[in-house]
Amino acid sequence: MASIIESGWLYLITHFSDFQLASLGSFFLHESVFFLSGLPFIFLERAGLLSKYKIQTKNNTPAAQEKCITHLLLYHLCVNLPLMILSYPVFRYMGMSSSLPLPSWKVILSQILFYFILEDFVFYWGHRILHTKWLYKHVHSVHHEYATPFGLTSEYAHPAEILFLGFATIIGPAITGPHLLTLWLWMVLRVLETVEAHCGYHFPWSFSKIFPLYGGADFHDYHHRLLYTKSGNYSSTFVYVDRIFGTDKGYRKLKALKSEVEASKKQM
Repeated sequence: MASIIESGWLYLITHFSDFQLASLGSFFLHESVFFLSGLPFIFLERAGLLSKYKIQTKNNTPAAQEKCITHLLLYHLCVNLPLMILSYPVFRYMGMSSSLPLPSWKVILSQILFYFILEDFVFYWGHRILHTKWLYKHVHSVHHEYATPFGLTSEYAHPAEILFLGFATIIGPAITGPHLLTLWLWMVLRVLETVEAHCGYHFPWSFSKIFPLYGGADFHDYHHRLLYTKSGNYSSTFVYVDRIFGTDKGYRKLKALKSEVEASKKQM
């Protein structure tokens, strides 16, 4: 397996420059993973499939879904792509490499774990700041246009928010100067995580049911249902930062109430 990955990587670094791989390659990878993982939730909602796992009964109109896709394409081309191009010299300066040999899986996994923990903490505070009155009204309210989120709404936001919260995603790699392969894996996992958190479905196989510290769709959907500045559940991936600072009290009360209702139904 390792030899196959190294052979494929050798082909990439032989036929493309570091700049092409780190900027254009990263953009293409991001777009592919984002839309391929996010679009199925639009089809599920439109077709009414797996509706028993849908967190909210309300559906988005096709017009609202199409508006989201149109804005995303514009934002990605006008904000994300230039940002990836401009950030290339920074990552090179911080030590990013694309050459062989590839880093070991121990190095890759330890760095990605560090990125998740750091990103979650930084994102929490950035997100909480965005829920202050002025910033919510003028910036963050764009993201909250969709009270019933679906996968692609994860990146539907004001351009200022994209830059502001994007800092949480890149700070870890900027500190460690990882191999480009590690950076790509981190980007893929982060995209899949945020799409899942906004998907609007809580499946029996959802990761949050396997790993209690993981927030997931049920945790973040609560945040979108409350359209005001102090909705809580500000973390991106895990739940412990909200628990530490007490910003998940409303969510936990709702979960406890649902558990009581379900228990009483079983006793009837």
